[in-house]
Amino acid sequence: MPDRAFTFCRIMYERVRREPGGQGWFTDYPFAEINFMQRLSELTEVHVSLDDAGEPNHYVVQLTDDALFDCPFAMASDVGTAGFTPDEADRLRTYLLKGGFLWVDDFWGDRAWAHWKREIAKVLPPARYAIEDVPLSDPIFSMLYRVPEVPQITSIQFWRRSGGTTTSERGSESAEPHLRAIRDASGRIMVLMSHNTDIADAWEREGEDYDFFFLFAHVGYAMGINALIHAMTH
Repeated sequence: MPDRAFTFCRIMYERVRREPGGQGWFTDYPFAEINFMQRLSELTEVHVSLDDAGEPNHYVVQLTDDALFDCPFAMASDVGTAGFTPDEADRLRTYLLKGGFLWVDDFWGDRAWAHWKREIAKVLPPARYAIEDVPLSDPIFSMLYRVPEVPQITSIQFWRRSGGTTTSERGSESAEPHLRAIRDASGRIMVLMSHNTDIADAWEREGEDYDFFFLFAHVGYAMGINALIHAMTH
């Protein structure tokens, strides 16, 4: 990392199954992180790491990379397709227990959730590290912005195909968005999971459609900035 300012790390993983509309680890890459860090620098006092051209620095890391331990905030998309080797699971466990933070986003429906539960169980055994729903009373919903409910944000492609009439990409199966977490022994969130919603598409696609921006970007950035501040201060 070139400096001590904030930067964004995306986790690269092997895709072991497919989901409709998903692209594996590079779903929402790279403009989700570029736009998010640009807005973060405008809306908060956070100092964002910039390259020589003034663009936000962002990184792709594999779980076996030593650089993972330089990442204050890591994110992975379409994780209903991810597969972890034993070495990757061990390294991710070490990263999280040392104080790392992982947010997984943009996976939809029961099969994607069941697959992700199996993969994250390799990292954090559920008997010791339970998955819980984050209640709306949790500070993560009000760190800087008041977010009254878990927002359901769809991909811009699905939103266009539906004529802007629905946000649930798997019909009734994904009608309810969830924000879930795995905490350490002190209650710190190690893994944040936004299921049946695509928060990062609100960042990636903010400049592509006027109506999409006003429907989703505001709450998408609010949720993202809240999550970041919570992760960096707890």
